[in-house]
Amino acid sequence: MIEISSSIEGQQYQLYKLEQLLKPLGYSIGGNWDYDHGYFDYKIDDEVGYEYLRVPFTSIDGQLDSRGATVEFARPFLLSHKYQRGLDDYASTGTFSGSVNQFSEPQDPDATVPEEYIEVGRELVKELENVLFSS
Repeated sequence: MIEISSSIEGQQYQLYKLEQLLKPLGYSIGGNWDYDHGYFDYKIDDEVGYEYLRVPFTSIDGQLDSRGATVEFARPFLLSHKYQRGLDDYASTGTFSGSVNQFSEPQDPDATVPEEYIEVGRELVKELENVLFSS
């Protein structure tokens, strides 16, 4: 993980407005959000694993799934996940599931971010700042 300082840190926005501004740029709300915090993720690459710019936020007014929630940004960071190739060695079936979990566990869920993506991440943060401060 590599943190990237940004002038968006501490800035507050309505979550709905952020979604309207950031989704067209390629950001999505990461799947591991909770009622009081979450992340906007920008997938930079997914060739060998996943390289993301992750922009964390916390709710300061309302739960994230409620209308009118206001959030505050924390420091963006680059995140790298490396996955095993092929099927998971420890794939399992549930007694009642009728399906097999065939997806690979992360080989390294906090891998080193490749050097070429650090500058890409900085440029993405600059673009993010420009979009947010010009709206």
